Amino acid sequence: MKEFVISEVKAETAVLVGLITQQQDEAKTKEYLDELEFLADTAGAVTVKRFTQKVQGPSQVTYVGKGKLEEIRQYIKQQDEAADDDETGETQPVGMVIFDDELSAKQLRNIEAELKVKILDRTSLILDIFAMRAQTAEAKTQVELAQHRYMLPRLQRLWTHLERQGGGSGSGGGKGSVGLRGPGETQLEMDRRIILQRITLLKQRLVEIDKQKTTQRKNRGRLIRVALVGYTNVGKSTMMNLLAKSDVFAENKLFATLDTTVRKMVIDNLPFLLADTVGFIRKLPTDLVDSFKSTLDEVREADLLVHVVDISHPDFEEQISVVEKTLADLGCSDKPSMLVFNKIDAYTWTPQEEDDLTAPTRENISLDELKRTWMAKQQGDCLFISAREKQNVDELREVLYRKVRELHVQKYPYNDFLYTIDE
Repeated sequence: MKEFVISEVKAETAVLVGLITQQQDEAKTKEYLDELEFLADTAGAVTVKRFTQKVQGPSQVTYVGKGKLEEIRQYIKQQDEAADDDETGETQPVGMVIFDDELSAKQLRNIEAELKVKILDRTSLILDIFAMRAQTAEAKTQVELAQHRYMLPRLQRLWTHLERQGGGSGSGGGKGSVGLRGPGETQLEMDRRIILQRITLLKQRLVEIDKQKTTQRKNRGRLIRVALVGYTNVGKSTMMNLLAKSDVFAENKLFATLDTTVRKMVIDNLPFLLADTVGFIRKLPTDLVDSFKSTLDEVREADLLVHVVDISHPDFEEQISVVEKTLADLGCSDKPSMLVFNKIDAYTWTPQEEDDLTAPTRENISLDELKRTWMAKQQGDCLFISAREKQNVDELREVLYRKVRELHVQKYPYNDFLYTIDE
């Protein structure tokens, strides 16, 4: 009997590219590339190589310098040749090159012409992940709108293969010559018009969805609204599942949650609404923030923000700053809030030697010392928990109860249900 062997589909391989500048030192670039690799992994790609270059700023033509671009090209060529010679099939050619910043249409066109592989930038990679994660009609509409907004200024590169067909009469076909109005430009204008029409339609759909959501929010009754906010992959969905006993999707991937989930919670007969929102990230594309306005309205309309932080992350303080800046951009910086440091079970440190005179760092400060530092800063509005291991969850519930009760008395001073609680 003949046996059929199903070969395993291997993940596409990726090369990452970042810049070291005066505004972004080598350590910061490494952190950004670590995050970019996590994004690539979330999208289903395996990173095989990183390239960095020290420059004043990105080249407007090819992002990196010509020499670095040639180095990347040679590496891709070597990998292709190695894959051809590898009879085991373990070596794979480079499938894509991902740049850590948003690329212009000109940069994309020039880089593609040189490297001849798929080129992505940070924004397009995030958009791809959002497209994979979108589940509801609202999220899908928001993602499509962001994709079209991203695509619109980059349409030119989609039709470069038509440039050779556009020779005008008596012009010699020179680039920029008068009369060079070939099929490429006609198709480009047509595509631009189609995309603009699609953007208009998607905006109209989101307005309708937003009206429905606003009506839903109004019908929720006189309840305090609490929103979980934070950087992506800090454990908001896990905390939501723990507190509200719900089944929100959660995994160790970036942007596991796109759709805002709202659940009714009751602590000691005190009901309130708890919302899990989309995570923020460094260099979050503006188009995404605009497209996800209706989702972020849950944050805007919340009475209390619970800022969840992954304390095990080596760069958690910058992540806090990114979230605080995004909240300020949304006009939410003055809302009542509290910090919840999650994943204390994953926090690691190496004790500092007694004769070590160097300044303490994140790597050698114990969790107890860190708690004292942050508790002093936040004046008690700061908790340390592990949602996965259910550590200090009772304390979190007590603080949530106290804060929600205070807000309810302020917002609904004559609500009968509070008197019921007191009785």
